[in-house]
Amino acid sequence: MNDLVIRADGVELATQSFANPAQPPILLIMGGMASMLWWPEEFCRRLAARGRFVIRYDQRDSGVSTKYPPGRPGYGFDDAVDDAFRVLDGYRITAAHVAGFSQGGMVGQGAALKHPERVLSLTAISTSPIGVDWSSLPKSGKAWLEHMAVDVDWSNRAETVAYCVEDARLIAGTAHPFDEAETRAFIERDFDRSGGYLSATNHSVLFEIGKAWQGRLAEIKVPLLVIHGTADPVFPVEHGAVLAEAVAGARLLKLEGGGHELHPGHWDRIVEAIAEHTGSKRAVDRR
Repeated sequence: MNDLVIRADGVELATQSFANPAQPPILLIMGGMASMLWWPEEFCRRLAARGRFVIRYDQRDSGVSTKYPPGRPGYGFDDAVDDAFRVLDGYRITAAHVAGFSQGGMVGQGAALKHPERVLSLTAISTSPIGVDWSSLPKSGKAWLEHMAVDVDWSNRAETVAYCVEDARLIAGTAHPFDEAETRAFIERDFDRSGGYLSATNHSVLFEIGKAWQGRLAEIKVPLLVIHGTADPVFPVEHGAVLAEAVAGARLLKLEGGGHELHPGHWDRIVEAIAEHTGSKRAVDRR
């Protein structure tokens, strides 16, 4: 595992890479309020072992990348899309496979629309389609929405960790048991590395997706794999189905009992699906 901080256009993006740069590259984009550590290291290593050069990164206001004052983010959804290409530029990669989880899957859709020549394929995990009328899609689960409405003192480590552990429990699936102790230890580690989650609350701006993206999903021409848990309470599985239906040739892989998570119990199936999806013999294109 190698660290690289990419500095471009006044932004610092912390990244880590796994395996041989000569292998086909795959860029992992994590969701809202989540650092790149939410792509677990072992998951990344398993994907790398399938002959992929894996890159994960902290989006702005997460991990150790550039942070902004709470409530005053100096960016929006379009900037998050551009950041994906800033990371590729930092590695001197012209085109890569892209995989995004949750809000990161929305960024991935934007990337595939903005620069399809730079996206070899897209894998969208536990996400929702951009540019559609979300009011027509099933709403998030009531228990999770009530939890989201809780007023949290994000400057208080103990309160924040307890809140995030409960959040993880509420969005977990039914296929595998929820490991509270391991989840708490991970969140504490991620909280400390990130210097707290206060700035990460700015990620709400990433869901403000402009009109320029409306009605464009059918324009996605890159190979699309949608992976979605059938017990996802954040974006019910219908969100993934609508995305897959909107893009010609897309494949939908349903994880029975899977929640809004990358549970270790599903890693083998997810890694196998991504490895198959990104198995193009196309040469790695570097500048």
